Amino acid sequence: MDQGVGFLAALPMNELVFFINKVVIAGLIIGSVYALGAVGVTLIFGILRFAHFAHGDLMTAGAFFVLVLVALFPTVGEPLGLPSAFVLMPIAMGLTALFAIGLDKTFYAPLRRSKVRPVVIVMASIGVMLMLQGLIRLFAGTGTWQLETGGAKTIYRLPVMGRDIILTQPQALLILFTIVAVIALHLFLTRSRMGKAMRAVSDNPDLARVSGISIDSVVRATWVIAGALAAASGTLLALDVTLKPDLAFNIILPIFAAAIVGGIGQPYGAIAGGMLVGFTETLAVFNWTVLLRPLRPYLPEFIEIPNRIAFVPTEYKIVVPFVILIAVLIWRPTGIFKGRLVK
Repeated sequence: MDQGVGFLAALPMNELVFFINKVVIAGLIIGSVYALGAVGVTLIFGILRFAHFAHGDLMTAGAFFVLVLVALFPTVGEPLGLPSAFVLMPIAMGLTALFAIGLDKTFYAPLRRSKVRPVVIVMASIGVMLMLQGLIRLFAGTGTWQLETGGAKTIYRLPVMGRDIILTQPQALLILFTIVAVIALHLFLTRSRMGKAMRAVSDNPDLARVSGISIDSVVRATWVIAGALAAASGTLLALDVTLKPDLAFNIILPIFAAAIVGGIGQPYGAIAGGMLVGFTETLAVFNWTVLLRPLRPYLPEFIEIPNRIAFVPTEYKIVVPFVILIAVLIWRPTGIFKGRLVK
């Protein structure tokens, strides 16, 4: 008992608060981005039966829509004490939803009418991804932009025993928006007529069609939700970091991993998968020496604590989602929430 008390006493609050800032807060932030992106990916797969590789570029396009709106109305958020980009984000969500519907009607709908194999549509989505990347660079260049027009970001500090838990305003908005979006998505899928129709089409499209459900309406609703959430996640990510043409390129694979881990075709699984991948990434690159160093007086003399103990170096954290993916698929091939088997 005394050893246990001594162990806890040996963990100063400084190190614990550092752990909260670098792991808990950081994991919640990146997990929220992954979750919002993975919901769109899994909805598209559940309804349209193909993996949409251009989803990351929808996120980037939505953020650039916001950039244009902020250039037109730079001070709209000042009276509310919020970033103008966040205030204008709902408009960009609508524009991105319309843009996503346009992409579907132009590129994917003709392929569906031709009854091609799903792999052909997947290849088409890769082509759309490359096209969008080129168009974004053509019109926006290759530089970086700041969506925050008010200079330095507002920082919130929660004092805890002499140290501060730190959260910037964009990060707080990202977390709050994710909570609201998850609740709204749940209510939409379980209470609304269109949400129930989407679930029916996802389970059995032929039976849903015979039952009188408009497949075209369900497809449009799917693209609206996926496009709107893509714009929101891209904008909130750009507010936290910087906006650049390849904003979402490096996170599209973790987003797919999150969707598959959660259960492909399962929106709730995508949210859980996004959080799992996000927290695992931050835990994998965290320097555990910070927590172990205060325990040095309680360890035998022959045990030395290295300067850095991490499961993977920071530059290799991209491998973490795939390790999780492989482990989950071996243990549960349908994902955490029992989605479809990927064929």
